[in-house]
Amino acid sequence: MSEVLLYGLIIILLILVIVLLMLYYSAKSNPYYVVYDEETKNALKRRVGNLKEDLESELVDFDVEEWEKTLEESIDEEVKNL
Repeated sequence: MSEVLLYGLIIILLILVIVLLMLYYSAKSNPYYVVYDEETKNALKRRVGNLKEDLESELVDFDVEEWEKTLEESIDEEVKNL
């Protein structure tokens, strides 16, 4: 009886090892992360820096009071149209 349980346990462990190996090789061949070379990484950093500067310059020019006034006017128009 104990030999049957031992063989059953060994078979279950072998199946588990096989499944884990399949998952490992699957994850290894299709990683969830992307590795960039140095040139691409530097180009992305420059692009992000330029976008950040553009956004900051637009935020300096952004007038909140004018935006609120325009928003209120458009809301009033929508209410009138209802």
